[in-house]
Amino acid sequence: MKKLFLLTIILILQACATAKNPNDQWIGQSKKNLIKAWGPPIRTLNHPNHGEILIYADQVYANTDTSEATRIAGPNYWNYTYIYTHKDGKIYLYKTDKQQQPPQTIAVK
Repeated sequence: MKKLFLLTIILILQACATAKNPNDQWIGQSKKNLIKAWGPPIRTLNHPNHGEILIYADQVYANTDTSEATRIAGPNYWNYTYIYTHKDGKIYLYKTDKQQQPPQTIAVK
Protein backbone atom coordinates (compact mmCIF):
# COMPACT_ATOMS: atom_id res chain seq x y z
CA MET A 1 0.00 0.00 0.00
CA LYS A 2 2.84 2.40 0.83
CA LYS A 3 4.48 1.69 -2.53
CA LEU A 4 1.27 2.48 -4.39
CA PHE A 5 0.86 5.73 -2.44
CA LEU A 6 4.48 6.71 -3.12
CA LEU A 7 4.13 5.90 -6.82
CA THR A 8 0.99 8.04 -7.03
CA ILE A 9 2.75 11.00 -5.36
CA ILE A 10 5.74 10.67 -7.72
CA LEU A 11 3.49 10.61 -10.78
CA ILE A 12 1.59 13.69 -9.61
CA LEU A 13 4.79 15.61 -8.92
CA GLN A 14 6.24 14.62 -12.29
CA ALA A 15 3.09 15.77 -14.09
CA CYS A 16 3.23 19.13 -12.34
CA ALA A 17 6.92 19.58 -13.11
CA THR A 18 6.45 18.99 -16.84
CA ALA A 19 3.40 21.27 -17.21
CA LYS A 20 4.43 24.31 -19.26
CA ASN A 21 2.94 27.60 -20.18
CA PRO A 22 1.51 27.36 -23.71
CA ASN A 23 3.51 30.43 -24.73
CA ASP A 24 6.78 28.53 -24.11
CA GLN A 25 6.38 27.20 -27.64
CA TRP A 26 7.37 30.64 -28.96
CA ILE A 27 10.81 30.70 -27.30
CA GLY A 28 13.34 30.22 -30.11
CA GLN A 29 10.79 30.90 -32.86
CA SER A 30 11.04 33.83 -35.24
CA LYS A 31 9.31 37.16 -34.81
CA LYS A 32 7.89 36.71 -38.30
CA ASN A 33 6.07 33.48 -37.31
CA LEU A 34 4.65 35.11 -34.19
CA ILE A 35 3.28 38.04 -36.18
CA LYS A 36 1.72 35.62 -38.66
CA ALA A 37 -0.05 33.84 -35.81
CA TRP A 38 -0.95 36.75 -33.51
CA GLY A 39 -1.09 39.67 -35.94
CA PRO A 40 0.92 42.88 -35.67
CA PRO A 41 1.78 44.12 -32.18
CA ILE A 42 0.09 47.21 -30.81
CA ARG A 43 3.55 48.69 -30.29
CA THR A 44 7.21 47.83 -30.91
CA LEU A 45 10.08 49.20 -28.83
CA ASN A 46 13.82 49.04 -29.47
CA HIS A 47 15.53 47.23 -26.63
CA PRO A 48 19.08 48.68 -26.46
CA ASN A 49 21.84 46.11 -27.16
CA HIS A 50 19.31 43.27 -27.43
CA GLY A 51 16.72 43.65 -30.17
CA GLU A 52 13.04 44.54 -29.96
CA ILE A 53 10.11 44.25 -27.61
CA LEU A 54 6.78 43.47 -29.27
CA ILE A 55 3.85 44.63 -27.17
CA TYR A 56 0.43 43.03 -27.43
CA ALA A 57 -2.35 44.52 -25.33
CA ASP A 58 -6.02 44.00 -24.60
CA GLN A 59 -8.00 46.66 -22.80
CA VAL A 60 -10.35 45.29 -20.15
CA TYR A 61 -13.30 47.33 -18.99
CA ALA A 62 -14.36 46.64 -15.43
CA ASN A 63 -17.98 47.76 -15.50
CA THR A 64 -19.22 48.30 -11.96
CA ASP A 65 -22.81 48.35 -13.17
CA THR A 66 -24.37 44.98 -14.00
CA SER A 67 -26.52 46.41 -16.77
CA GLU A 68 -25.48 46.17 -20.40
CA ALA A 69 -24.95 49.92 -20.64
CA THR A 70 -21.80 51.45 -22.06
CA ARG A 71 -18.59 49.85 -20.86
CA ILE A 72 -16.55 53.01 -21.31
CA ALA A 73 -17.43 54.34 -17.86
CA GLY A 74 -15.76 52.81 -14.83
CA PRO A 75 -12.28 51.53 -14.09
CA ASN A 76 -10.32 49.76 -16.77
CA TYR A 77 -6.92 48.17 -17.22
CA TRP A 78 -4.70 46.61 -19.87
CA ASN A 79 -3.51 43.01 -20.14
CA TYR A 80 -0.06 43.14 -21.72
CA THR A 81 2.12 40.50 -23.34
CA TYR A 82 5.72 41.55 -23.96
CA ILE A 83 7.69 39.48 -26.47
CA TYR A 84 11.46 40.04 -26.41
CA THR A 85 13.44 39.28 -29.56
CA HIS A 86 17.17 39.19 -30.31
CA LYS A 87 18.56 41.28 -33.15
CA ASP A 88 18.27 38.21 -35.41
CA GLY A 89 14.49 38.16 -34.79
CA LYS A 90 14.41 35.07 -32.55
CA ILE A 91 12.18 35.20 -29.47
CA TYR A 92 14.02 34.67 -26.19
CA LEU A 93 11.57 35.87 -23.52
CA TYR A 94 7.96 36.79 -22.94
CA LYS A 95 6.25 38.41 -19.99
CA THR A 96 2.67 39.21 -19.11
CA ASP A 97 1.49 42.12 -17.01
CA LYS A 98 -1.64 43.98 -15.98
CA GLN A 99 -1.43 47.79 -15.87
CA GLN A 100 -3.65 50.82 -15.95
CA GLN A 101 -1.45 52.83 -18.30
CA PRO A 102 -2.15 52.72 -22.05
CA PRO A 103 0.38 51.28 -24.51
CA GLN A 104 1.45 54.74 -25.73
CA THR A 105 3.02 55.51 -22.34
CA ILE A 106 5.16 52.37 -22.00
CA ALA A 107 8.93 52.87 -22.17
CA VAL A 108 11.91 50.53 -22.00
CA LYS A 109 13.36 50.40 -18.50
